[in-house]
This record gives sequence, structure tokens and C-alpha cells, in this order.
Amino acid sequence: MDLLNYAFMQRALLAAVLVGITAPAVGIYLVQRRQPLMGDGIGHVAMTGVGLGFLLSTSPVWMATAVSVLGAVLMELIRWYGRTRGDIALAMLFYGGMAGGVMFINLAPGGSNANLTSYLFGSLSTVSQSDVTAICLLAAFVVLVTLGLRRQLFAVSQDEEFARVTGLPVRALNLLTAVTAAVTVTVAMRVVGLLLVSALMVVPVAAAQQLSRSFAATFAIAVAIGVSVTIGGTVTSYYQDVPPGATIVLLTIAMFIVLTALATPLARRRARALAASLPAGDPAECAIPATRAAGDGAGA
Repeated sequence: MDLLNYAFMQRALLAAVLVGITAPAVGIYLVQRRQPLMGDGIGHVAMTGVGLGFLLSTSPVWMATAVSVLGAVLMELIRWYGRTRGDIALAMLFYGGMAGGVMFINLAPGGSNANLTSYLFGSLSTVSQSDVTAICLLAAFVVLVTLGLRRQLFAVSQDEEFARVTGLPVRALNLLTAVTAAVTVTVAMRVVGLLLVSALMVVPVAAAQQLSRSFAATFAIAVAIGVSVTIGGTVTSYYQDVPPGATIVLLTIAMFIVLTALATPLARRRARALAASLPAGDPAECAIPATRAAGDGAGA
């Protein structure tokens, strides 16, 4: 493959693999928590960090990470204490993040909205060596958290009250999930873009759920799908000169449609096989327990 002869494509493919691993690894917990759009909200907030990076002449990736983490913590605090006005506060946070990014980047020396494009929609040619270093470090953190604390995070995502009764630090784990999601957004923004990253966090998980209900299997399948579509989208964007972020997301949606089409007849076949394996006669819920039948006979 001639694309591997170019340093920028080597960096882009490495970043794509890391994004394909980290986005579904965090997304599975967001789906379990019924917060699939959390990544989208964090992406809006991260725009302020990108703008600040240009304004302060620092790394936009690291600045976006800091601002995203702060935004994710605020989102969790609003979820805990916001009550009825929580949605309004979240909306102001999201839109304020977008507006702040546009404002700061225009205030930066030589800055313009054009500088935001590669961060909003992803760009292969602009992934630098420093970006790759930052992405590798951030991805390592995400993998350590999502795998090392998978049992605790799964318990909290499934039922917070039960997790609290068992002694788990629910609020700390919720904050850690939010922070990990924020880090994942900044990992993915150079490949997929801030406006599309949420799709890569959610759709592979939804596709994997078409094939398996087991958490471990869903996790593995979602990561496999994520890596496949990010590599496929990156290679396609190189040869066809199309936007990488949009290509990756469209491939992910196509994968979901294909797996759904394959899973539906398989599910029906399993249901028919299960029904055929049940004994003929009354359904199990209509049968009279043996002990009760014996008692009725004795009374008669």
C-alpha cells in the first residue's frame, strides 16, 4: 500500500486505530447510562478549548482536553443538582462552548473560522507528530480506565442505586466516566471531528448489540467495528479525496444497517428453535404445581 510511504498517513492511521478503540470503549458505558449524546455535548464544549489553544499559542489538543474535562465535570454536577432547570443549563453550556470557540479563534493572531474546520470534521494531513503523542497518551488513559474498572463502571451504568448499596463510590465513578468521555472526544477530534465524534461512540455499540447481549462480547465487537470503520474510512478518504470524519461515520452507519439486517432473521430463527424445544401442552405458566395438585386430590 503506497499510502504507508507517507509519514502523514502513518500518523493518521495510528490515530485512527486509537480512535477506533477508545470511542466505542467509552461509548458502551454512555449507552448503558442512556446518555448517548453526551459526547456530542462535550464536543461543543471542546471547541472553546481549541479556540483558546490558538489564542494562547499552545497545543489545541491539550487545551481542548482541559476544557472538555471541565465541561464534563460541570455536566455531571448539573445532572446531580440541576433538577428542573438542568436542561437549560446544559443547553447554555453546549452553545456557549461553540460560541466561545468561534470567538477565541477569531481573536487569535491570524486566526479565522477556517482554522476550526479540521477540528470540527477531522483532517488527515494536519495530524502532526505532537498530536499523535498526545493522542497516544490520552488513549492509554482511556483504555486503562475502561478495562481496569469495567466491572465497577458497568455496575454504576446499569443501576446506580444498587451500586451505591454495594458500597461503590457512585459519584466518583460517574465523574470518572464523564472525564474519560471528555478525553475520548479530544482523542477523536483530529480524525473524526468534534461534530461527528458522538456517532463513533454510540453507533458501533448499537451495531454490536444486534449480535450480542453480553457486555463483554458487545464490548469486543464494538471495538472491532470501531477499528474497522476508522481504518476503512481513513484509507477511503486518502484514495477518494473525501472528508475522513464523514466517511468514517457513514461506514459506521452502513455497518449498523448490515448487522441489523443479518441479526433480524437470526433472532427469529433462534426464537422458533426455542419454541420448538419446549414440551407440547399447556404453557409453563398455566401448569398446576405437583404439590398443589396432590393437596387438592387429598382434600377431595
